[in-house]
Amino acid sequence: MFCDIDGTLAPIVERAADARVPRETSDLLGALARRFAVVGCLSGRRAVEARELAGRDDLVYIGNHGFERLLPGEDEAAHDPALHGHETTTVDFLEHYDSAELGRAGLRLEDKGPIRAFHWRGADDESEAEARARELAMAAVERNLVAHWGRKVLEIRPAVELNKGTALAELLEEREIANALYGGDDRTDVDAFRKLRDMRTTGDLRAAVCIGVASPEGPPEVIEEADAVVDGPVGFVDALRMLE
Repeated sequence: MFCDIDGTLAPIVERAADARVPRETSDLLGALARRFAVVGCLSGRRAVEARELAGRDDLVYIGNHGFERLLPGEDEAAHDPALHGHETTTVDFLEHYDSAELGRAGLRLEDKGPIRAFHWRGADDESEAEARARELAMAAVERNLVAHWGRKVLEIRPAVELNKGTALAELLEEREIANALYGGDDRTDVDAFRKLRDMRTTGDLRAAVCIGVASPEGPPEVIEEADAVVDGPVGFVDALRMLE
C-alpha cells in the first residue's frame, strides 16, 4: 500500500511547513504496515522530512518525487544512482538569480537537495508570483533542466528519468510484490498511476488499484486516470480503514 502525503494524508495548507498528518492517520498507517508486505509514502518532500510528517519509522519513504529512498531503520536517505553527476545542476543554475528579488516577487524557495522548489501560495500577489515563476521555468528549460508544476509550486529538477512511477516500480520489483494500491492527488501521482497500470498490463503485477484524491485545486488527470475517486484526505483515510 502506497500513497502521497500532502493533499492525500495531510490537508493542503498555506505553508508546507505547517502541514500535519493527523495522529489517527499515523496510527492507521502503522496498523497497515503490520498487515501488508510494504507500506510506503511517496512524497515531493525530502524523505527524512516525509518521515517526520507521517510520524512513522516503520514505513518506506520515497522522497523528492523518486530521487531518494529511506528504509525503516535508516537515518539517511539514499539517492537513486541515476542522479549521479546531476547533484548540483539546479543549484548551479540558480546561482545566477537574486534570491531576494525572487522573494520580493512572492516566491518562497525550498531547498530539496538536487531539486529547488518555489512556492507562492499566500503571496501578496499570487498572479505576479506565478508569472515570475513561469519566467524562471522557461530559463530552466533552456538550460536543459526540468520545470515541474504543482499546486502553486514550481520545481526545478535535473534532467534525469526519475519520478514516483519509476521509483515505485523499482521497489515493487525488488520486493517481488504482486498486488499494489496507490493513492494521490497531484500530477506527480499520475506517474505512479500510469506505471502501475503498465505493470498490470505486462503481467508484472497481478492487481493494481489507483485511488485519486479529489480537491478543488487538483488537476483533472488525477480523476481521469484513477480507478476510484475519494473526496480529500478524509475520504482517502476512510478507504484505508477498509484495509485494516
